Amino acid sequence: MQIMQNYDSLRLGILHSGRVLILNQPITVEDYRGGTLENVHPSIVCAVNDQGKSIFKRGDVSHPTFYRSAMKPIQAIPAFRSGVIEDYGLSEREAALFTASHRGEVYHQEALASLIEKLGIDEEALICGEAYPLNRQPRHNCLWHQQPKRKLYHNCSGKHLGFLAASRAFDWGMDRYQDLNHPLQQEILRLVSELSETRVADIQSGKDGCGVPVHAVPLKNMALSYLKLACPDLIQDEATASAVGTIGRVMNGQPEIIASHQFICAALLHDDNIIAKGGAQGVYCFALRKERVSFALKVLSGSEEVWPLLVASLLEEIAYDNQATIDRLRSLRSPVIRNDSGEPVGETVVRG
Repeated sequence: MQIMQNYDSLRLGILHSGRVLILNQPITVEDYRGGTLENVHPSIVCAVNDQGKSIFKRGDVSHPTFYRSAMKPIQAIPAFRSGVIEDYGLSEREAALFTASHRGEVYHQEALASLIEKLGIDEEALICGEAYPLNRQPRHNCLWHQQPKRKLYHNCSGKHLGFLAASRAFDWGMDRYQDLNHPLQQEILRLVSELSETRVADIQSGKDGCGVPVHAVPLKNMALSYLKLACPDLIQDEATASAVGTIGRVMNGQPEIIASHQFICAALLHDDNIIAKGGAQGVYCFALRKERVSFALKVLSGSEEVWPLLVASLLEEIAYDNQATIDRLRSLRSPVIRNDSGEPVGETVVRG
């Protein structure tokens, strides 16, 4: 991906020299089959530094973008501030579920069962829909054994357990915790505003797939919020900064819990220098602690399949010094397209 052209790398051309790369056209990820263009995934990207300056912009990053599940680390802050981890003796694995989009693997199911038992919350109190696990093998196991769908298997159930635990701890009431005017959701809205540096009046709100409010901000502001998740020293409120620091340590300590093995979040979170989380419809955010730089991107086709190639290309362009992280990403999504027999039939190209 020839993003920098006249610069040796984004690290030298932007991170260190103060230069800025701003282009109107999106980055595109293109799928070719037999040499013929089959799919195009235009992607808007914004990166910011710890001075709050946009150092990299591709495409129109001003349009409000919904965080979707990339908002989960922010939504987990009330639970981490509430004292429930200490009060109920939660393990790191159990606490990580508050930030997770789990995919229903056995290790997720075991951690969820332990978490809900320790918290003493009735599964029916969760307002997310009943579901089967997202990953193929645990879903097939449920179907084979004729097990019903469960709210606990919904990939947002850990977040909802955190919502309920925090609401109970702060005496906010557990009924209708999904309403935007509920004290929990108002606190989350305030946190999104604070971390993204967006006025509440300018934040667009909708309803997420799991039934709770989700918020939209411009991509630059989304990147700013992730920079603070990676660098909590940029957060003025001490309690929030402390909770964010704990959230980062827990996410890095339990990368497979956040999504699952063989998934981009785990591939990135195995690197202690990175905080990362994706959301539905192509949204992905990641921030680098040492470099104090954060990226937010939106694949406009809504595809999640191209995330590993796109993020790996961005890391390569900044000459990121942990090659193992880039290798993990590339192992998830080869640029070679193969058919069901493993025969190469095309390629995926990232163009900047």
